[in-house]
Amino acid sequence: MSVQSEAQLEVAFVKRLEGLGWQAVSIPDSAALASNLQTQLEAHNGLKFSPGEFRTILNHLEKGNVFDKAKTLRDRFALQRDDGTTAWVEFFNKHEWCRNRYQVTTQVTQEGAYKNRYDVTLLVNGLPLIQIELKRRGIELREAFNQINRYQRHSFGAGNALFQYVQLFVISNGVNTKYYANNRHQDFKQTFYWAEEDNEPIKSLDKFADGFLEKCFVSKMIAKYIVLHESDKILMVLRPYQYYAVERILDRVMKGRKNGYIWHTTGSGKTLTSFKAAQVVIENPKVDKVVFVVDRADLDYQTTKEFNFFSPGSVDGTDNTNQLVRQLSGETKLIVTTIQKLNTAITRERHEKALQGVKDQRVVFIFDECHRSQFGDTHRNIVAFFTKAQLFGFTGTPILEKNAVGKQTTRKLFDEPLHKYVITGAIRDENVLRFSVEYWGKLRRKDGSLIGDEEVASLDLKGFFEDDRRIGNVVDWVIQNHDRKTHQRQFSAIMCVGSVEALTRYYEAFKSRKEAGLHDLKVATIFTFAANEEDAEANGLIGEADVTGGPVNAQSQHSRDKLASFVSDYNAMFGTNNSVKDGKAFYVYYKGLAKRMKWRDKKDFVPEKGIDILLVVNMFLTGFDAKTCNTLYVDKNLRYHGLIQAFSRTNRILGQVKSQGNVVCFRNLKEKVDDAIALFSNRDASDQILIEPYQVHVDQFNKAAMDLFQIAATPNAVDKLESEEDILAFVRAFRELMRIRNVLSTFAEFSAEDLVLDQQRFEDYKSKYLDIHDRVKANKDDDQKASIVDEVDFELELIRRDSINVAYILALLASMSSGDADDAEDAEAKQKAILDLLGSEPRLRSKRELIEEFISSYLPKSKSEEETIETFWQFWKQKQTEAFETLCSEEDLDRDRFNGLLEAFQFSNKAPLTDEVLQAVRTQPGILTRKSVAERIIAKMVSFLERFQEGLGE
Repeated sequence: MSVQSEAQLEVAFVKRLEGLGWQAVSIPDSAALASNLQTQLEAHNGLKFSPGEFRTILNHLEKGNVFDKAKTLRDRFALQRDDGTTAWVEFFNKHEWCRNRYQVTTQVTQEGAYKNRYDVTLLVNGLPLIQIELKRRGIELREAFNQINRYQRHSFGAGNALFQYVQLFVISNGVNTKYYANNRHQDFKQTFYWAEEDNEPIKSLDKFADGFLEKCFVSKMIAKYIVLHESDKILMVLRPYQYYAVERILDRVMKGRKNGYIWHTTGSGKTLTSFKAAQVVIENPKVDKVVFVVDRADLDYQTTKEFNFFSPGSVDGTDNTNQLVRQLSGETKLIVTTIQKLNTAITRERHEKALQGVKDQRVVFIFDECHRSQFGDTHRNIVAFFTKAQLFGFTGTPILEKNAVGKQTTRKLFDEPLHKYVITGAIRDENVLRFSVEYWGKLRRKDGSLIGDEEVASLDLKGFFEDDRRIGNVVDWVIQNHDRKTHQRQFSAIMCVGSVEALTRYYEAFKSRKEAGLHDLKVATIFTFAANEEDAEANGLIGEADVTGGPVNAQSQHSRDKLASFVSDYNAMFGTNNSVKDGKAFYVYYKGLAKRMKWRDKKDFVPEKGIDILLVVNMFLTGFDAKTCNTLYVDKNLRYHGLIQAFSRTNRILGQVKSQGNVVCFRNLKEKVDDAIALFSNRDASDQILIEPYQVHVDQFNKAAMDLFQIAATPNAVDKLESEEDILAFVRAFRELMRIRNVLSTFAEFSAEDLVLDQQRFEDYKSKYLDIHDRVKANKDDDQKASIVDEVDFELELIRRDSINVAYILALLASMSSGDADDAEDAEAKQKAILDLLGSEPRLRSKRELIEEFISSYLPKSKSEEETIETFWQFWKQKQTEAFETLCSEEDLDRDRFNGLLEAFQFSNKAPLTDEVLQAVRTQPGILTRKSVAERIIAKMVSFLERFQEGLGE
């Protein structure tokens, strides 16, 4: 039986869509798209537009970027008609979402920088709102994802840029189907399977179409469940479990006043779900107010900004309870407040009169992170004060009978769970990562058997764990292994310890070793002043930290003085002016730490300004999210929800390099890990939640290497692969090797000697792999040269090493001219090693030709290390000047203006706008070629900066 072709898949898919109510229409190009848009908008609005009126509408629709256009889609447009009257034009009915017009078309051709044809486009009122890219069975979904990215770069902005109105993308090979929002900068891992309400994934294209692309349902998703994220100016779409959670809350609000809670695993996006739930519930006319309640520690700048964009004035970031009272007693319908202020408002007599009017109103409370202990007290106070209160909670680790402290459980406070999405499902769906847990420094008996923490009551356990020698050994281990764990500090780590006293000793051990020149890690810390902070963790459940530092008294003064000195170190390290002189200053320092830890997630992150290790007792172990935190060092007792919460600081999805969350335990927590997994998923789930041990990955690597040898027995044999199928097989085989090696490299016991493929041969294969990538990159923008290898994701991030840069190469070159090479053979070996590096490092390949020219023409004349370095930079500057002059001549550019553009581009890392580029062109291009000329010049700018400015080192 032959494999279904892409064309056959497309035909069958369109027929299915027609059966779902989509009208098939032929739209070959941009002109036909605009003509059809006029017809559809006229029919939808019951109007007729003159050519001039429709041109006005098109001009309005052309404005802005994807985010701006998403707002335009949801707004109405006041059209000034030819007769002087005003008509309101609706582009999408977001309130009665089934009352729109639905069409499906195929193979629309757009010509921008390149000519592209799109597979299947779903039009709503004539606007392309869903774009579907199909691949034949057996082709990776990632290839469809990459092709859409290419369309976004090359042609979605062409014509009237109507394809920038796409809200959702769908990618499928018939067997697997995923969807995602139109967000140009997201990773493939931000694509999702749709699912049934019980979280069973829907993967086949037919079932996905029936469930998700039914015209009313997909309209509802666009109308209600795409979030316009104001902080980052991007579109986000809810995942299926998020959708079902919001729908269950909305259904419960519609049917009565019963409470409920959502159990969605930590890291699965509960805050987004609860945010959307608040937005949807507030639209219910039966609800007077929605109060979104967070802990003060979680009310960050971004949460505040998002809510205030949606409902101006909904968030009061101050400690002023009077403002909350005014919001509750006034017209504000959506209120975001902290649990601390809410308690104060409804329990103090002085506010009772002002709040009389709201006591009997229907108020819906939505609690984020409702497993926290304070919610028990707040629950009682709310129920006592508000006669018509309805409470909904969100948690990844509910308080169940087994992990309850006292008698309160999440079910007793909030009634039944309305929807569950536990960690095993999230890992299966690749919405969170698995954990790699290693145990070091365990307590042992004389016979070598392990001692559990509970068994050492007769020992001086506190004295053992806080012994300076033990802490020193742990710190030495961390210093030795931190770069391995964090992939050369691409990621950060949190270290949690058992008490303030232990933290102080840890910090001072790190500091003394840094002063001795044993490491250059940037370690920061924070803890509350309370003398008994360690008592809060004695049951392993993590107490709620006081983000004002706590009371200062005779007992806590020593702790505050210690922290003050540590904050002074922080100020010296980062050029800040923080203090902990009072609660307000402590809170400012806390927020600054959180922002600096999250900064690594941003494109403008400066490595020298980042925290490598954040040292804590309890703070930052719950509710704090930084995608670039991948490692947790644990030297404290953890169990149940405290353990899962702490571990989950590391398991947010981010690209290919972050393959798991690393957890290193310096205590005997194995049994507690198993118990926590059993409680929050099931007893047999460890294999799904924890990655396999080191030896299993070694075996996997060696098997994958043998598979690679079957395709190409030697690196040189790769050059003899002729068919595209064989080349593709090599790419996939070597990519699998890279993936496994990426995981292996984070194990402390990793040794290259355990692998059947030694380092040199791995590098040689890598060079061949990159050669294929470069050939594909040269051809992929030409539709006539498309091949099955064209859209393979080479995952180059897995082989990027920041430490291998031009400065590193120059140091090797200098050593060759400094007399370090004992003989000609040694010098030749060093030169070969340099040339191999130039071939194997992605960041150096654009510089390879220049460095090879320097080696052949200049290096033999250099007599010393200093002379080599000086000559090289003179050579580099000369070549940069020549390249700049060539570029300016080829494109007829004003040199001063173009140089300014280059400098601005390099500084901001943002490409210039088309108009800015064209201002530097001395002979202006015609109106039809303006955009393509600007895009060509920008591409040359990128190449120029990549070659001469990036990856130079120091």
